[in-house]
Amino acid sequence: MRRFVFLLFAIGLLAVVGQGQDWRAIDTANSTLTIRAYKSGLLSGLAHNHEIRARVAAGRVSLAPEAVELKVETARLEVLDPGLAADKRAEIQQRMLGAEVLDTATYPVISFSSQSVRKTGDNRWRVTGELTLHGQTHPVSVEVTRAGDNFRGSAAVLQHEFGIKPVSVAGGAGKVKDQVAVEFDIRLATQN
Repeated sequence: MRRFVFLLFAIGLLAVVGQGQDWRAIDTANSTLTIRAYKSGLLSGLAHNHEIRARVAAGRVSLAPEAVELKVETARLEVLDPGLAADKRAEIQQRMLGAEVLDTATYPVISFSSQSVRKTGDNRWRVTGELTLHGQTHPVSVEVTRAGDNFRGSAAVLQHEFGIKPVSVAGGAGKVKDQVAVEFDIRLATQN
C-alpha cells in the first residue's frame, strides 16, 4: 500500500512540475540542425569545408517560461557539400557516420535541453543547456533570435570535448578544425 501511495504522490508531483510551462511542439518537417566544419593545415587548399544537415527528429519549445528540448538522429545527418562529386561526398558521409567520427550505431541521438535562458535584446536570448553528442554531455551556450514562430541560433562546439577526434589526412597536413559551428533553424508547429 505504501508503494502505491508513493507512486500516486510521484505522479502528482510530476504533473505539478510540468504545469506553468507553455510547451509547443517543434515542426520537425521544417526544422533543421546544420553543422559547418572547416578545413585547416598546410594542405588545406586541397581539403574541403563541409556542410552537414539533418531535420530535427523531435522537440518542443516553451514560451513562458522559456525552455527548449530537441533531438536529432545522427544517422540522418547528410553531407551536403554541393561542390564535391557524388562519390567523394558519399565517402565523406560514410566516414562521418562510421566508428571513426560519429559512430551512429553506438550513439544514435544528439540532444539539447536548455538549463537557463537569458534575454539579451528584442527577440534575442542566450540559451545555455546540456548538449549530448557522441555519448558525452557538456554545457553549451547558444545565441538565439526569433521571428514569429521561427527561432534561429548558433554555437561553437569543440569536437574533442565530446570524444571526437577531428579527421585528418596526409599525416595532419590537411584536417578538419576542432571547432565546428552548429546552427539550427527551428519552427514551431501550428497550434490546433
